[in-house]
Amino acid sequence: MIERFYLKDYLSFQETALDLKSGLVVFTGPSGSGKSILMESILASVGGTSCDASICESSVTWSIDEDACGIENDEINIFKHIKKEKSRYFINNQSLSKKSISTIASNYLRHLSLKDFSDFENENLLNILDNRVGAKSQKIIKLKESYKKSFLEYQEVKKELDIIAEEERKIVELKEFAAYEIKKIQDINPNVGEDEELLQIKKALSKKEKVLGSIESANEIFNYEHLVSSALESLDEESSFFDDAMNELRSILESAQERFCALDDVDVEEVLNRIEELSGLKRRYGSIDEALEYKKQKELELAKYENIEVAKNDLQERYEKLTLDIQDKAEALTAFRTKALAAFEADLNKYLDDLYLREAEITLTTVPHNLLGQDKLEIKLNQTQLSKISTGEFNRLRLAILALKSEFMSSQGGVLMLDEIDANLSGEESMSVAKVLKQLSKHFQIFVISHQPQLTSMGDQHFLIYKDGNISKTKELSADERIDEIARIISGESISNEAKKFAKELLEASKCVS
Repeated sequence: MIERFYLKDYLSFQETALDLKSGLVVFTGPSGSGKSILMESILASVGGTSCDASICESSVTWSIDEDACGIENDEINIFKHIKKEKSRYFINNQSLSKKSISTIASNYLRHLSLKDFSDFENENLLNILDNRVGAKSQKIIKLKESYKKSFLEYQEVKKELDIIAEEERKIVELKEFAAYEIKKIQDINPNVGEDEELLQIKKALSKKEKVLGSIESANEIFNYEHLVSSALESLDEESSFFDDAMNELRSILESAQERFCALDDVDVEEVLNRIEELSGLKRRYGSIDEALEYKKQKELELAKYENIEVAKNDLQERYEKLTLDIQDKAEALTAFRTKALAAFEADLNKYLDDLYLREAEITLTTVPHNLLGQDKLEIKLNQTQLSKISTGEFNRLRLAILALKSEFMSSQGGVLMLDEIDANLSGEESMSVAKVLKQLSKHFQIFVISHQPQLTSMGDQHFLIYKDGNISKTKELSADERIDEIARIISGESISNEAKKFAKELLEASKCVS
């Protein structure tokens, strides 16, 4: 509920604060006093509409979904709209967009002003009907949970089968492409590191003749080796160091000569072609490693395509079992609902009769399976589509639906805001609306603007909106002040004794309405 509302600087209002109670909260006052402005500013505080107030702020007891909106709950959450150069919105002093604050508030507050068909959506109507059945037997609750679980699994399996069907239409092309990609790499048959080895061979081949010529020239040194040894011996110097050096040099030159001579058997053109093939793979895949990994992936894909028939058969078997399962459970739900439909329609028409409306007809038709089963509930008012009935009839029918829903509510349903729902109604019609709202107020905090004494008398809390000069003000009325205000509504500014007497009678009678 909204515990407190504060408004500053909006049109005819300078400043006002309302301490609000649960139940039915009624706003009355002369025409032009600012009732609609006040209601509009309450909506603006939670992003429901826009206004130019400096501040409009609602203190609420709603528990916000912290994970969804990223805002921590306080003991009392503060929704605020501030307008300076531009509008800004806050929850607990944390700034957010109008759309975000409106989305959060929509879970707790509804403004029943226009033809909002959400109360007549199939999900809402079926839930009301199912809750009525569930009040007598928990079987339907368990059945709905079981059906929903099966239906979600059915949807998942169907989705997988649709993917397979799409793949099957492309399967030949996909298999050919995978096989082609595998063969392209397989024909080259690369090895990791092979490209580096070939580049070394290419480098060696390019300098083979030059290196061998150099070795041949260097070998001349060994023709003079004995001369050096003789000279060292004549000098009585140890020659072993020279012998070791010459042996090491001989080994190096012989090894190099053998290595380069071994290249005589290498086909240069073949090496160059192989390097070009490997370079092509590297240009396409990035590296030899990545080419081999891509080949592995395509081999797995090809295996999957070749085994797709097995997977399809398994899924098809599950799909057929789930189809039968959801069909059986949907038919069981239909049986529960069909059995309860007559009483549902009768109870709705009791409310409609109290509200001086024509009878409604409820039909249950079969539709394709969805999360709710196979049923669709539709309401007509005296054979007339809801889109073609008057706004007044529509709103009273909506009240009747809300009343049916509230019969099985165990917790607070949030806040309902109604703007002059009893306008242009007779006294009897206004009283019928008042009684329904009184029942709803057990589950909802209801804000309503009224110009009729019947609805006004039912209020759990009554605020007078009045003008002091050009300034709009609010005042919570005491019991005696309520009598005077209701009498004013009855007889106008010149309050008669008869009007005061009738006002007292209405207030007394309202105490007996449960």
